[in-house]
Amino acid sequence: LRFGQPIRTVNAWQPNTPFGQTGAGLIARIPFVDRIVWIDKRVQDLELDNTLVLSTDQLRLEVDAYARYRIVDPRKMRNAVGSEDRIPDQLRPILGSALRNELGKRRFVELLSPERSELMDNIQKGLQRVASQYGVEIVDVRIKQANLPVGLPLESALKRMSSARQQEAITIRAEGQKQAQIVRAQADADSAKIYAESFGKDADFYDFYRAMQSYRHTFGADGGPAPEGSTSIILSPNNSYLREFEGRGR
Repeated sequence: LRFGQPIRTVNAWQPNTPFGQTGAGLIARIPFVDRIVWIDKRVQDLELDNTLVLSTDQLRLEVDAYARYRIVDPRKMRNAVGSEDRIPDQLRPILGSALRNELGKRRFVELLSPERSELMDNIQKGLQRVASQYGVEIVDVRIKQANLPVGLPLESALKRMSSARQQEAITIRAEGQKQAQIVRAQADADSAKIYAESFGKDADFYDFYRAMQSYRHTFGADGGPAPEGSTSIILSPNNSYLREFEGRGR
């Protein structure tokens, strides 16, 4: 600083700069006129606790989050806030606003899904747009925890979530039954088509096959239980229904 005004930056943080080329070393200054102000160029943490957020499914959440930042333009930071100690006070309300804006567009369950990474990216970008005015780079933003308030709101939220999951399960089952009916109908149609084609090619074999299927079901050879209310049937050996047992054919 010269007469309280920043004039240049020495040994500033620069990404991917080899050791020995950062500008560190002996720096000339005018005594009693120039003053050195040390700025921490390491990554620093910003904590944000107990921020109230209302999600799209009308759940009131208590969110704890944090951001990690680095000062990349000391002159801009000095002109904007005067001291690096004031940066957290400037960024904290901005982070809270970004959290409320993004979480207010989503349901609570999305915080537990893979979409959470996209949510964090959006919050970081929103915070970075404002942090650039202070010469700050936002390195990372994370949600530590998001809790429902204890008491009746929590119980009500759990009931709504349970009802939503039950409704979703009913919808999935109905869709599954619909698809199963379509598959069965298509299978029956294909089976009927095959039967019709086989009947047209060899009527005797078709009669023989249907007779075998009838025997299998009637005499319990299929291993299934007897139909409810079933009765015994006594047939004469000469009955046409039993013709396949004697090889009489048609």
